Amino acid sequence: MILISSLTTHAAWVLTVAFVISLVYELYRATWKAGTSRHDTMRAFVMQGIALYGTAGVVITLLFRRAAGSELLALGFAVLMILISIFYYNPKVLLERRPQTVDWVEDLVFTGLLFVAAAQLAYSVSAA
Repeated sequence: MILISSLTTHAAWVLTVAFVISLVYELYRATWKAGTSRHDTMRAFVMQGIALYGTAGVVITLLFRRAAGSELLALGFAVLMILISIFYYNPKVLLERRPQTVDWVEDLVFTGLLFVAAAQLAYSVSAA
């Protein structure tokens, strides 16, 4: 049980780091790169950010509190975010932004961290 709790806590921290990186990056795109694409505006940042980061915050908080069903919820959320990253964000949003090195690195780090969290949560759920 200690191992499972530890995996859940680590997954919560991995998701926290992933979404903080994403939040900082999206704020950078909305301010310093404003107007590069239709996705790089403060309006887009606020409209999408409230839903995305609000949901992530709730999921992460539930994981840290070890709420019943939070591991399965977080696993589903991480897998959904991976699918969105691969099949929507990369081929559509990222390419419209005329990506440079920082954009590709952020995308790979964010998606990679989601995979790490999903693996930890899958193991935790399957072992419980």
